[in-house]
Amino acid sequence: MNRLSIILPAKNEAPALAALLPQLRAAHPDAEIVVVDDGSTDDTRSICKGNDITCLSAPYSMGNGAAIKRGARAASGDILVFMDGDGQHDPADIKRLLDQLNRGYDMVVGARDWDSQAGVGRGLANTLYNWLATRMTGHPVLDLTSGFRAVRADKFREFLHLLPNGFSYPTTSTMAFFRSAYAVAYIPIKAAQRVGKSHIKPLRDGLRFLLIIFKIATLYSPLKLFVPASVVFFLLGCANYAWTFMHDGRLTNMSTLLWSASVIVFLIGLVSEQITGLMYRRDA
Repeated sequence: MNRLSIILPAKNEAPALAALLPQLRAAHPDAEIVVVDDGSTDDTRSICKGNDITCLSAPYSMGNGAAIKRGARAASGDILVFMDGDGQHDPADIKRLLDQLNRGYDMVVGARDWDSQAGVGRGLANTLYNWLATRMTGHPVLDLTSGFRAVRADKFREFLHLLPNGFSYPTTSTMAFFRSAYAVAYIPIKAAQRVGKSHIKPLRDGLRFLLIIFKIATLYSPLKLFVPASVVFFLLGCANYAWTFMHDGRLTNMSTLLWSASVIVFLIGLVSEQITGLMYRRDA
């Protein structure tokens, strides 16, 4: 029988953990529960100790993704469940994740509905990510950035070296699983409003959300992003040449620059495709 490890990254989430940990222990008495304390300055450690929960403490904050990696390395279970330590995720949904995993999937993700999104802006951004990831992979991606997921430990650890230390570990792990032909499923969940204040800063993290869009492509198949961009530059060059030829009877520098950009973008995509392939290469 597979052993279950539940991993909760937490940074100053003591009020939420005080309510969540007893629920988790009651619902899964045989599971290994690991709280990864990402440099908290509150009572996280004492709350874990009071509930007889393993707490991995860092002397300073290294990021959500770093906490996930530390927890995945330390956990002894064959199945890993990741959930936020801020009280958003319902422990009762863990069983639903595991039931789907037992049907032959390698990763099962809790997909939030619109009402569970943290604001309209985040909801629109996540909708864009889901659409782009679906187009890239050819498989329905219902919630690319959800932090509530169950995975097979051996397969998840294959990609620890790819995971960033920041908040985009769900994006990276999902695209890595699709790229490696590991089966991914989604189940609908309701996410509650978090307890306490969010650690995400819109101005600081705005660039991070933009970079996620490029990460979606480069982690799966860079050519699917770069080839269309190359074609756009090529067609713009042709259109500019047609316009200038009809009006001035000559070829302008702008057309040449656009065609050159088309070739450069395509070559960048080709090199990126080879690099991506090396990232997923397994040693024999």
